[in-house]
Amino acid sequence: MREHRVQCLLMGGQACVLYGAAEFSRDTDLAIPASEENAERLAKAMQALEAEVIAVPPFLLRHLNAGHAVHFRCRHAEAAGMRVDVMSRMRGVTDFHTLWERRTTLVMDDGTLCDLLSLSLGDLVQAKKTQRDKDWPMIRPVWKPTTLPIKPIQVLSS
Repeated sequence: MREHRVQCLLMGGQACVLYGAAEFSRDTDLAIPASEENAERLAKAMQALEAEVIAVPPFLLRHLNAGHAVHFRCRHAEAAGMRVDVMSRMRGVTDFHTLWERRTTLVMDDGTLCDLLSLSLGDLVQAKKTQRDKDWPMIRPVWKPTTLPIKPIQVLSS
């Protein structure tokens, strides 16, 4: 994603792991702004990963804007079998611009800013709790009553 300058935020199970959940997630969920420019960048990144859409709907902005996820499966040797799910709107979650402003970035011990950007913990909990019951075991270890109402937390660097 970095190589193609895709604006995105890690969400879902992989983001929960960053906050301390011990569950394994088999896919990578990304929140993206549904703009033409960003969609073109994402398409190039997916091409580099030799990824193809594996379910409906197809990768079109109108589907992302309607709140549908687009699911890809990667075939590149270094990411073979990896599934990437992309969303732009999630029920009960604020717009991407606000998510971006509240994002969490990781800073390594030596002060290096890590490229990995994630939803803030509060936004992640909100995104996960509005979905399936099976998501609760993933967020329960990291959720605290003070997580909500959602506010900017743990933003280490912009």
